[in-house]
Amino acid sequence: MTELAAVKAALKTQAVETPSWAYGNSGTRFKVFAQPGVPRTPQEKLDDAAKVHEFTGVAPTVALHIPWDKVDDYAALAKHAEERGVRLGAINSNTFQDDDYKLGSICHPDASVRRKAVDHLLECVDIMDATGSRDLKLWFADGTNYPGQDDIRARQDRLAEGLAEVYERLGDGQRMLLEYKFFEPAFYTTDVPDWGTAYVHCLKLGPKAQVVVDTGHHAPGTNIEFIVATLLREGKLGGFDFNSRFYADDDLMVGAADPFQLFRIMYEVVRGGGFSPDVAFMLDQCHNIEAKIPAIIRSVMNVQEATAKALLVDREALAAAQASGDVLGANAVLMDAYNTDVRPLLREVREEMGLDPDPIVAYQRSGWAEKIASERVGGQQAGWGA
Repeated sequence: MTELAAVKAALKTQAVETPSWAYGNSGTRFKVFAQPGVPRTPQEKLDDAAKVHEFTGVAPTVALHIPWDKVDDYAALAKHAEERGVRLGAINSNTFQDDDYKLGSICHPDASVRRKAVDHLLECVDIMDATGSRDLKLWFADGTNYPGQDDIRARQDRLAEGLAEVYERLGDGQRMLLEYKFFEPAFYTTDVPDWGTAYVHCLKLGPKAQVVVDTGHHAPGTNIEFIVATLLREGKLGGFDFNSRFYADDDLMVGAADPFQLFRIMYEVVRGGGFSPDVAFMLDQCHNIEAKIPAIIRSVMNVQEATAKALLVDREALAAAQASGDVLGANAVLMDAYNTDVRPLLREVREEMGLDPDPIVAYQRSGWAEKIASERVGGQQAGWGA
């Protein structure tokens, strides 16, 4: 197989999971903006996600968020997804939208609140059993706002205890993915503020516990590709939440703010053996002013472009330059790959997959946007908290 053929073959195997909540209404902490045609039910979210997969060919799974996607029959929901050509992916827990969680969830000083939070996480594992989902994704808003507000070490003990109970409930082939975020909504201490804290807890829990890297959850200037390389080296990178940031957790379309960073991350994924089903490529975005479905399609395409460029890096030439101490030469190898226009290559890949070479244009031509705007009238649109 030629090098180009190998790159094409790899791109055809890529899978990017889209988030159900990105199809609903979203906004800022000040306002949630409504759009015509937004789904009203989890089933309608899956209908939209199926369109993204139809036109990109690489978005076969959809992550759920509980209770935003709560239904009476999860097996039936999984069947609904399969009938539309997609599958249910990661189950995301929610321990941050209840009054009881004002002072935390599984790190809360009150044992009854901790019990409520852990029970919700166990419910999410039950849902995984019903849907056939592999991954339980955990992000906690737990933390404190003032020095002395709570015992920092005790909160870590509570976190470890709660995670251990949920870990023991996981079945064969199921994983726990622990996400971190360095601030917000807690501004003095956050209980899982960085990859090191997440890694320590996952290491203690065992092989079913992995770290999730949300690309928007870092301080300005953080070298995210170093974190990715380290976690891959340790066998502890479970997946990504891909998005973009300018200042904080902006949740913009992936690759929108710094496409070079996305390329650097994807190079470390390729170089470290993470371009495999063991590392989940998930989107986690807030499409608050742009149309939902085409924005998600664009994000998928941006991930594809960064991946294609990463696959095109001449690794032999790069290794030779690195070994000889050729600083400029090594950098030039990376930059040559990054500066390659991979759009013609991806058009060829899509055509070989039986797809339209331009997913955005194909979606616009499909009439789906007009169809859902005219048919999804009445009821309550899905959104944050709905």
